Amino acid sequence: SMPEITYLEAIRQALWEEMKRDERVFIIGEDIGRYGGAFGVTHGMLDEFGPERIRETPISEPTIIAAAIGASLVGMRPVAEIMFMDFTLLTLDQLGNQAAKMHYMFGGKATVPMVVRMPGGSGTGAAAQHSQSLETMLMHMPGLKVVVPSTPYDAKGLLLTAIRDPNPVCFVEHKLLYKTKGEVPEGEYTIPFGVADIKRQGKDLTVVSTSIMLMKTLAVAERLAKEGIEIEVIDPRTLVPLDRETIINSVCKTGRLLVVHEACQTGGWAGEIIASVTGSRAFDYLDAPARRLAGKDCPIPYNRGLERAAVPQEEDIEAEIRAIIQGVY
Repeated sequence: SMPEITYLEAIRQALWEEMKRDERVFIIGEDIGRYGGAFGVTHGMLDEFGPERIRETPISEPTIIAAAIGASLVGMRPVAEIMFMDFTLLTLDQLGNQAAKMHYMFGGKATVPMVVRMPGGSGTGAAAQHSQSLETMLMHMPGLKVVVPSTPYDAKGLLLTAIRDPNPVCFVEHKLLYKTKGEVPEGEYTIPFGVADIKRQGKDLTVVSTSIMLMKTLAVAERLAKEGIEIEVIDPRTLVPLDRETIINSVCKTGRLLVVHEACQTGGWAGEIIASVTGSRAFDYLDAPARRLAGKDCPIPYNRGLERAAVPQEEDIEAEIRAIIQGVY
């Protein structure tokens, strides 16, 4: 049996091990030294690696990303921490116009091996400017890889892959997952990008979800199994590159599709999944319209009750699954 550790510890282990293995790796961001990062991920790393490799910065996200780009272009492998995913909006020129495009614009001769870690999502009462899920925005910038780990095992394996990747990776960590636990091997391992994971086998309906919504979906699937309703749950793990084939194969088996994400519905990545399925051979296997369940098209409220109502909860997922299976639209 493998040891159980938290999602947060899995990320810390990946950073620690890779910094020990490769002296080119360093971390850059706000409050990552003595304070240990906004959520404690880098706690203790300043004492181990020193200020040259745990680089404290001013409160300037554009500067953090620009410095990481420059360092990566000269052979370093920076891991930039953006305290909240929302603040990537401040870095869109550096991230979208520079980091994402340099490999292409220099004819493949330049590489930008950098990772941007960004805690996202709601559920902590952090209000509208600190609770967003902006994965789709990042997906829309060719040249960026977008990684969304849901379990401690995936978090560690995917982060090691991300740090070793030759070009920019956006690594999205849901704040509510940090304290969750799961089995993680003690030895080194990596998880390839673009390979989805079927977290639960089923025959009645395919649900595609990531991050905290995956955890909610799995909980619902376990309850429904007691009634004989078997849900297949797929975690893409990486949204760019996206493993469409695993999803298509699953829908061909189950004949039904629901995509669940926390981000607001309009323009969300659920639409990309559904378009991929309905434009494939799986269309002929669909016994019901493909559906999506997403956050409301509104800023995330501060009020806890309204915050909860703004994004899908277990009861919403269960109701949607029942509606699809019963043919209620």
